[in-house]
Amino acid sequence: MFPQVLAVHRSGSHSFSKHSAASIQLVAGLGVEGDAHSGVTVKHRSRVARDPSQPNLRQVHLVHTELLAELVAQGFPVQPGSIGENITTRGIELLALPQGAELHIGPEAVIVVTGLRNPCTQLDSFSQGLMAAVLTRAPDGQLVRKAGVMGIVRVGGTVSPGDAIRVVAPSGAALPLRPV
Repeated sequence: MFPQVLAVHRSGSHSFSKHSAASIQLVAGLGVEGDAHSGVTVKHRSRVARDPSQPNLRQVHLVHTELLAELVAQGFPVQPGSIGENITTRGIELLALPQGAELHIGPEAVIVVTGLRNPCTQLDSFSQGLMAAVLTRAPDGQLVRKAGVMGIVRVGGTVSPGDAIRVVAPSGAALPLRPV
């Protein structure tokens, strides 16, 4: 199976879950049109409280459906959009991507991966124990964050379920993803 978009979501409010849509419009330099997290500077409340002038490296949130399936198998009531992602993917190892990888989605949209989503306690407000379920330890003891990746929109365009995703590696040394 080729990497593709399974579902798309947005929310105009700072609600935790996002509403499914037939398509979303990505806007270069801003994010998802009509989404509360769209903008040049940070929109996540905790980051705004620290420094509202920070660049928004979290314009688009992507989660792989394979994570959702893993969570459902553990008894969590998750479905596409319920943990706040804008794009639910299938067939792509999002967490293995390097910083700066480009995701070419559909005929024109391009998202640049900026880093890992840093899970927060809102996950436990949605379903008790969910935050611990998206965190694990690697054999070397490093914390592994599994709650998806964040990105910025380089080229805008419409993104719909079924759109193909093509990964373009960044030039130069591949740097591992870090929380953003």
